[in-house]
Amino acid sequence: FDPGDGAQGAVSAVAVLAEDKLIIAGDFTSYDGTACGRIARLNPDGSLDPGFDAGVGADGPIDSIAVQADGKVIVVGDFTSFGGIARGRIARVDADGSLDLSFNPGVGANAPVSCVALQADGKVLVGGDFTGYDGTLHDRVVRLNSDGSLDATFDPGTGANDLVSCLL
Repeated sequence: FDPGDGAQGAVSAVAVLAEDKLIIAGDFTSYDGTACGRIARLNPDGSLDPGFDAGVGADGPIDSIAVQADGKVIVVGDFTSFGGIARGRIARVDADGSLDLSFNPGVGANAPVSCVALQADGKVLVGGDFTGYDGTLHDRVVRLNSDGSLDATFDPGTGANDLVSCLL
């Protein structure tokens, strides 16, 4: 495993994919001298996989990722756009790195999102330091439908009174 010069900046999330490839994300804008927008896919030998191209990617740090069974990756953090398209701190990218436009969080979270977890039914749990999601008051934890919309059937009551940094 030889990453060359590796990520230029912090890596805060790693996931193992099929064929022993890795997805890494964080607050880096290049990997081994090649520009990437805070997310990259690596080959088993540590080299950058050119088949994954997020373009400009996220405009701020990605703090956590979750890989769906279909290979799509949900990313959360402190960014407001991905690929130049507004995404309020949560986005989903296709297996090739491009933004999945079918996942639409609306205005998303009003403050950083620090963690994401997938449920078996395809719904998505997110937690962080936000007090609203898509214009609705929610303290630091919400559940989303598989299309990124808020799941109104999930009621965490008053929510958390401080940062949610991990979900399972």
